[in-house]
Amino acid sequence: MKLLIVESPAKAKTISKYLGGDYKVVASIGHVRDLPKNNKKAIDIDKGFKPHYEVTKGKDVVLAEIKSLAKKASEVLLATDPDREGEAIAWHIAEAVNLKSPQRVVFHEITKEAVTEALTHPRKIDQNLRRAQEARRVLDRLVGYDLSGLIWKKVRYGLSAGRVQSPALRILMEREREIRAFIPETFWVITADTETPKKEKILFTCEKEPRDKKEVDTILEEGNKKAWIVADVKETEVARAPRAPFITSTLQQAASSRLGFSPSRTMSAAQKLYEAGHITYMRTDSTNLSQAAQAQIFKLIESEYGKNYLSPRTYAKKSKNAQEAHEAIRPTHAVKMSAGLTPDQKELYQLIWARAISSQMTDAKTLRTKISANTTDTSLPNFAANGSRILFDGWLKADPGARGEDVNLPALTPGESLKLLELKTEEKQTEPPSRYSEAGLVKELEKRGIGRPSTYAAIIRTLEDRGYTTKEGRSLKPTDTGDVVSTFLEHNFMEYINDTFTAEMEDKLDDIALGTREYEETLEKFYKPFLKDVKSKEKIDKLTTLGDAPAEFKCPLCGKDMIWKLGRGGKFMSCSNFPECLGARTAEGKVIEDAKPIGKHPVTGEDIFVLDGRFGPYVQLGEKTKENKKPRKASVPKDIKPEDVTIPIAEKLLSLPRVLGNHPTTNEPITANIGRFGPYVVHQKDFRSLKTDDVYAIELPRALEIFAEEKKTRRGRRKI
Repeated sequence: MKLLIVESPAKAKTISKYLGGDYKVVASIGHVRDLPKNNKKAIDIDKGFKPHYEVTKGKDVVLAEIKSLAKKASEVLLATDPDREGEAIAWHIAEAVNLKSPQRVVFHEITKEAVTEALTHPRKIDQNLRRAQEARRVLDRLVGYDLSGLIWKKVRYGLSAGRVQSPALRILMEREREIRAFIPETFWVITADTETPKKEKILFTCEKEPRDKKEVDTILEEGNKKAWIVADVKETEVARAPRAPFITSTLQQAASSRLGFSPSRTMSAAQKLYEAGHITYMRTDSTNLSQAAQAQIFKLIESEYGKNYLSPRTYAKKSKNAQEAHEAIRPTHAVKMSAGLTPDQKELYQLIWARAISSQMTDAKTLRTKISANTTDTSLPNFAANGSRILFDGWLKADPGARGEDVNLPALTPGESLKLLELKTEEKQTEPPSRYSEAGLVKELEKRGIGRPSTYAAIIRTLEDRGYTTKEGRSLKPTDTGDVVSTFLEHNFMEYINDTFTAEMEDKLDDIALGTREYEETLEKFYKPFLKDVKSKEKIDKLTTLGDAPAEFKCPLCGKDMIWKLGRGGKFMSCSNFPECLGARTAEGKVIEDAKPIGKHPVTGEDIFVLDGRFGPYVQLGEKTKENKKPRKASVPKDIKPEDVTIPIAEKLLSLPRVLGNHPTTNEPITANIGRFGPYVVHQKDFRSLKTDDVYAIELPRALEIFAEEKKTRRGRRKI
């Protein structure tokens, strides 16, 4: 028996159908090892950025089964996906189960022909590809860990940054700033409803869009009192060439614009189609079609549409590092016009099929018509009507969704009279640049060389999961959190998140895959200066890193300039003289009233504030100043609204923490308080939650009873 190891159970099921009883096909179910979450254990920088891998949770059973089967097998073949990620998974499996001489087989489509052919050409694991994936993983971990740690200190706890997600966020923020800075202008669209001598209606639009109302009135006045004629007729025959077969990025773009799919949704459906053997591998940057595939497509075109529709073509590769051994995304069997189990899979397959077939077809021929109209003395700006119609459908026969609608205009000749029915005007305003859609961002990332095809969906998903962007319709809009994080990184780490640096680093990682660059040298040249820069930024002042607020907003208390900050409720403006002054405004410019005291403490005479913090609203005794850096604070319970907090309630809340007395055994104090997870008592770092006892009324004897009970801990939570 021979053992064949693939990644997914679906792929294993499909391949098992093609192979006889000589093969046992099992799935690793994705990655089997990864870097631990503890970054200090994950990578040994001093030993050449050596990663320390741990078996992924739940994969012990999978690896045990593979190891058991491998001992009985005459040969072990690793058939994970045909990219650097798949190469890495193959290596991890071999390392984890200690395979002595594993063989690697690669196929780009799951068909009987492709699988059986691949099995006749086994090879060793490509260490260059594997190291390239490892370099990317290690680099992303180091950058994310160091930048995120700094952001926690300087902006807000829990935020993150990444080597590729941060440049993508910067692109979205650059567009957002353009939108904010945009000043709309008023203009007028002028249209002329006309009728030909044959009673054919035709609408002309003024090619000039006046900004001045007086000019609009002049055009209306002149146009209404003069005769109209056809000034010119131009007909141009235009050839529309088909587009290249899909690569990962163009598939995501087309699926977004034509089907409304997000990149993640597209890749999920494509993965299922690939595993079922319907399409070739869906992570590729090559537009190449194999000779066998082309032969299938040619035969189909001739039989379905006719020989005059066939036009064999090759397309230039999109990426300079595209691997021509890989293919474009195409149907594995051209004759199959429909495939897939779900509506998403069926729609996506049809899109892939149409694009692949049409790529080998003749140009479509379109007749574009432009008719110009004016008054007899041509004193007005030019008015025009545009139309188009298909003369020969060509490749559009296979891909009618790309056709568009014909706009037929009547046959007119220059000098022919026109009857003006009505001149209309519509006042409009110029629009700011539009926000990026998911498809638009993918296209922009590809154009700038940021990320790689397999990472685009993950980049967009990460930005949404982190709360840095939100979707408005199909548009990606940065949130206040995304704004602040991007601003911080742009002010302090622009060198590492600009297009040039990010694209060059991607090229260097590709060079490792090609074997022209060394793993350790590449990481060392980047990481040492990067770490030095991060450490130097630890000294910067927290507030000034978040950017200046608009100049028109001044502190509501002292009148000084405001600075952007980020709180639990989002972005707001804080006085630049903080902590001496507590003036604050919302992002819209309204004064934040809770920055003012609600009254004075009846005993100490200090001001009491109700504020909003990382873990929710809280009361604070006294102002935070240089002399009083840590004023007394107490959380506001969830059942009390911040606006309902009175002086007596605040006094009660500020009575915590309460020292109940000393423990009779240790003579150390026992304290009652409220924390992030609710009320508790504590003795020598032994925290016990209060389930039924009142934290404001509990006394020492009851606390001792609680400590005498066996401690219950949250499952998987570290004991404090």
